Amino acid sequence: VYYIIILAWAFLYLFSSFSSELPWASCNNYWNTENCKELSKSNITEYSPEKSTSPVIEFWERRILGLSEGIEQIGNVRWDLALCLLLAWIICYFCVWKGVKSTGKVVYFTATFPYLMLVVLLVRGLTLPGAKNGITFYLYPDPTRLTDPQVWMDAGSQIFYSYGVCTGVLTALGSYNKYENNCYRDCVYLCLLNSLTSFVAGFAIFSVLGFMADEQGMDISMVAESGPGLAFIAYPRAVALMPLPQLWAIFFFIMIIFLGLDSEFVYHEALVTAISDMYPSFFQVGHRRKFLLLFISAASFLFGLVMVTEGGLYVFQLFDYYACSGMTLLTFAILQAICADRLYDSIEDMIGYRPWPFMKCCWKYLTPGTFIFSLVKYTPLKFNNVYEYPWWGYAIGGFFTLSSTLLVPLWMIYLVGTTPGKKVTSIIPNRI
Repeated sequence: VYYIIILAWAFLYLFSSFSSELPWASCNNYWNTENCKELSKSNITEYSPEKSTSPVIEFWERRILGLSEGIEQIGNVRWDLALCLLLAWIICYFCVWKGVKSTGKVVYFTATFPYLMLVVLLVRGLTLPGAKNGITFYLYPDPTRLTDPQVWMDAGSQIFYSYGVCTGVLTALGSYNKYENNCYRDCVYLCLLNSLTSFVAGFAIFSVLGFMADEQGMDISMVAESGPGLAFIAYPRAVALMPLPQLWAIFFFIMIIFLGLDSEFVYHEALVTAISDMYPSFFQVGHRRKFLLLFISAASFLFGLVMVTEGGLYVFQLFDYYACSGMTLLTFAILQAICADRLYDSIEDMIGYRPWPFMKCCWKYLTPGTFIFSLVKYTPLKFNNVYEYPWWGYAIGGFFTLSSTLLVPLWMIYLVGTTPGKKVTSIIPNRI
């Protein structure tokens, strides 16, 4: 429901790139306001963020989102975004509808093509003027930010989500492996590959940001953004300054779409696998699994429509902050860490040796400690660090968190109450 919204945005940006002039490159469009100013070295001194907006921001907020003043003004559905969302769900459905057989074949393309695009964008970025400044900014971070607990929370959430930790994805996909498969070795390789990819991608991104800062005569810290702002504001703004901007915009958003599809359909596969494995005699007969997948896709599309309304970005941020990252994932990590000793023994039984003891220390002590630290330093969500949600907005966010995290202890209580003749300590670890 949540992550696929990014695909809808990317599809709309991709379709908008097939034009004689990128629509976010000028202020001559019907959605632009009188405050729209095109940034260049000649007028940078006249530009004031308080009084002016750039065409790329107006394209993002007024053309793509139709952004309202707050979550109180949810507004109408943006039907162009809704159609892009429908397209994303159709593609996702057919990527998953035959299970891991179809998913595995699709991944060969969707996982390798972004690497090709990454290399192309990296080479292009490194040849741009100002790229050196961007890379220098990337390689020399601000160490004082390490004292900010939100930085650690954001970093942890990114790692958890990018690896699929505590979301059921690894459990569902791992269930198709042979019992003796060396999962410990696979985890090490996966972590190295993911980290190396992220590190190289940083060069592709920050070289372009350095070019944009050089073209506009600004400090790179003023053009570097995070989250959706990087993919849909900063990078499109930089692409608009390049020669052949349509080509590079198309390459970039195709890469975003493939990366998003990879993430989306494995989460989709995990949910369908979990349900069908709980009731194999029903769902693994005939085409019932495909109908289950169709029902989940259709229901998720309908739920997702609220995030493609004029106030949808506020709902999206609530999902991102309370349901899909931060303390939600850490809570699941702690619930899994309860059985760290048994998990450690199970891994030894599968691969023939015990993993590095540091791993168990992380599960048993570092994860709960991080959770307690983040709980003490918790700060409510603010949209763009300015807009404060109403009380019922934070209540909805709390519901998003509890709706998923409470399922685990409730299932434990159910097992204790329905399993006769067993001690609690022998029921929960074995069933988890």
